[in-house]
Amino acid sequence: MRRLATALAIAVLGALFLGSATADAKPRVKLKRIGRFDSPTYVTSAPGTAGIFVVERGGRIRLVQGRKRGTFTSIPGVSTGGERGLLSVAFPADYPSSRLLYVYFTDGGGNIEIAQLQADPDGRHANPATLRPIVIVPHPGQSNHNGGQLQFGPDGFLYAGTGDGGGAGDQPDNAQNPSSRLGKLLQIDPSSGAIRIYSLGLRNPYRFSFDETTDPAHPRIAIGDVGQDSFEEIDYLTLAAANGANFGWNDFEGFAPFAGAHPPTANPTVKPIKVYSSSGNACAIVGGYVVRDQRLPSLLHRYIYGDFCTGKIRSLIPDPAGARRDKTTGVRVRDLSSFGEGADGALYATSLDGPVYRFVRRR
Repeated sequence: MRRLATALAIAVLGALFLGSATADAKPRVKLKRIGRFDSPTYVTSAPGTAGIFVVERGGRIRLVQGRKRGTFTSIPGVSTGGERGLLSVAFPADYPSSRLLYVYFTDGGGNIEIAQLQADPDGRHANPATLRPIVIVPHPGQSNHNGGQLQFGPDGFLYAGTGDGGGAGDQPDNAQNPSSRLGKLLQIDPSSGAIRIYSLGLRNPYRFSFDETTDPAHPRIAIGDVGQDSFEEIDYLTLAAANGANFGWNDFEGFAPFAGAHPPTANPTVKPIKVYSSSGNACAIVGGYVVRDQRLPSLLHRYIYGDFCTGKIRSLIPDPAGARRDKTTGVRVRDLSSFGEGADGALYATSLDGPVYRFVRRR
């Protein structure tokens, strides 16, 4: 990810939106390292399969079951320059019977590819030869802003967050272009292959997640959208409200009008519930999850997020009307690349340096 090249004067404004910086007197969580991997980018689980899956940037997915770890699959043709790589994997609810799974990566030409794989009957391996592209989003020239999240929603559809195409300022205006799949939240029907743009106006929604615990009747989506030079943002709204929503890039960066925008959209845009300044050492938000692990009472029902460059991990109470009680967790991960969840709600964090950690309660 990019590092901040210069601090703009309006970064002072960011302090107004930073929220409480009050630290816990004593951190109530700590990190337990579960192993080292080759540039891990994501952690998740699969229905009916014990353990967790660790995605490695170069194309390999590892299955970790206690102290055992093996290669689940290796995706061929993954490019890794800049922010490229194998960025996530998603398993549908019917994985125990279908043995189908989906991967999100950048191919040899730098394009964003979402593909389907078939796992073996035991669910412990997937043959790379079964790889079948579902959608390829052209991403010529720039190696940054690839998005990267693939996640099944509570409605059974597959969702993907794509970056705006890279470079600075979204000069081609991809994010606001309804004919482009860049800078979008895509909704994919795996059964038919139908793809539609669910939301637009995103810069680089590298990580998003679904919150089905805060209000089960109205599931929500939380998006960590990487900023340009001044602000990183968190968007949080019901999944229904996100249908057709415009998150504002490049008319806005956070709450602030963006100086390099094209003529602004005439339609209202979604405002973030939280922004923080990219001044100092901060550079790129890494969105997380609304924590549902009962073993982490200090984080329960709070949204956790961090920054790639500072490695500092914070949490807040999310609400569509605005975030509340933002505070530090007291833990830090160098080169933070992602958060992840286990089937039981266990919370994980990955570092591009190699370690994968699980959050545990500090006694």
